[in-house]
Amino acid sequence: MDIPSLSIDSLREGLRSHNFSAVELATAALGHAEKENPATNAYLSFCPERALDAARRVDEKIARGEDPGPLGGVPVAVKDVILTKGVRTTCGSKLLANYIPPYDATAVIRLEQAGGVIIGKTNCDEFAMGSSNENSAFGPVRNPVDTDRVPGGSSGGSAAVVAQGTAVVSLGSDTGGSIRQPASFCGVVGVTPTYGRVSRYGLTAFASSLDHIGPLARNVRDSARLLAVIAGRDEMDSTSAFAPVPDYETALDGDIRGLRIGLPKEYFQGLASETGDLIARGVNVLKSLGAEVREISLPATEYAIACYYIICTAEASSNLARYDGVRYTSRADSAESLTGMYRSTRGEGFGAECKRRIMLGTYVLSAGYYDAYYLKAQKVRALIARDFENAFGHVDAIVAPVSPFPAFKIGEKINDPLAMYLSDIYTITGDLAGIPCMSVPCGRTGAGLPVGMQILTKHFAEATMFRVAHAFESARDF
Repeated sequence: MDIPSLSIDSLREGLRSHNFSAVELATAALGHAEKENPATNAYLSFCPERALDAARRVDEKIARGEDPGPLGGVPVAVKDVILTKGVRTTCGSKLLANYIPPYDATAVIRLEQAGGVIIGKTNCDEFAMGSSNENSAFGPVRNPVDTDRVPGGSSGGSAAVVAQGTAVVSLGSDTGGSIRQPASFCGVVGVTPTYGRVSRYGLTAFASSLDHIGPLARNVRDSARLLAVIAGRDEMDSTSAFAPVPDYETALDGDIRGLRIGLPKEYFQGLASETGDLIARGVNVLKSLGAEVREISLPATEYAIACYYIICTAEASSNLARYDGVRYTSRADSAESLTGMYRSTRGEGFGAECKRRIMLGTYVLSAGYYDAYYLKAQKVRALIARDFENAFGHVDAIVAPVSPFPAFKIGEKINDPLAMYLSDIYTITGDLAGIPCMSVPCGRTGAGLPVGMQILTKHFAEATMFRVAHAFESARDF
């Protein structure tokens, strides 16, 4: 059973033809993942009992002649910031090293209702804070394309397992590019849906107005199917949208003739030459397919990094205040007072990047600085959203790079936070505006490193985004 070559459709056909059972598939997937994991450190936990129980339910449905669901028998991995009942969820942090959630995230429930088989939880930057997956308390994830390089962050583990072939699809989370950048670095497809399209219930909060759950897969069709499963209104999340979820797969017809594609001039400055060349070739492919390509401007882009790192750190400082040693985190034993216990627990439990963001966020929310920083950042965010709204009055989709450069070496940027933050320069704007965006592979550099092309569309226009991505993927045969 060649798990790395399986797609959702080929897997479902194998089950229908009785070439293998869902239990056999789950057993093989678990064995393959456990064997390959030492090379990448992409999984933090495996859940064989849960996986085999889910697989048995799929086999029982097939035996009764029932449809096992759109993900029937599919081995799935879940980022370790998404809660799984009875399965350890660490968020990549020492503070939650032994935390066992009492309930499932809505996305996890919907996965399993659709027949998905969750085999394990993937490594990530601590509390999803990072661009390289080097900030995990359990060690960095290594890129399966080149294990000396980072997989991107913070969903580096979820991208790595799909690229490595140890899961067919996976779930990640995206706050400022944490699905798309790892997808680009690992050469897979990564989707950040419209804010509110997927319930955040059960997603450990980093920055609540920016957080998304989304799919990673080896092809566009699989990512579209996975999004259709997890999307939709959820009464447990008041920010989830009432917008109906279309059948995304019907949009995958390969026809983008007459579609208007915008190239934001601000996104093509400071690109590494090989990255820029590959994106340019990708744009030429879209032209050859009949798309109309034109230059556009998103002038507020230059303020995006400052805006993002004020808003996300402010929200993080509030959300992470709950990790104080009193409730569900580990607790420092050496403190003699309550205040000392708080200080020791948080000082010993949080890593350097979490501490940095908590301090930045506390500062920008403090008396005398709120208006100068946080309030101003929210106004800039509105300008960024308006830029996109104006652009989508003239184009149907926007194409841009995902990252200024391909995957970098482990340790190369970890001691330079500003350089690390700048790696998100092309992805944070989509999150600030709340629009859907995705990364689709568009080639490799001379050194064999993957590069992703970003596609962005207006709110709830994921179908158009998938349409462009699928046409491009089919033409280039990645």
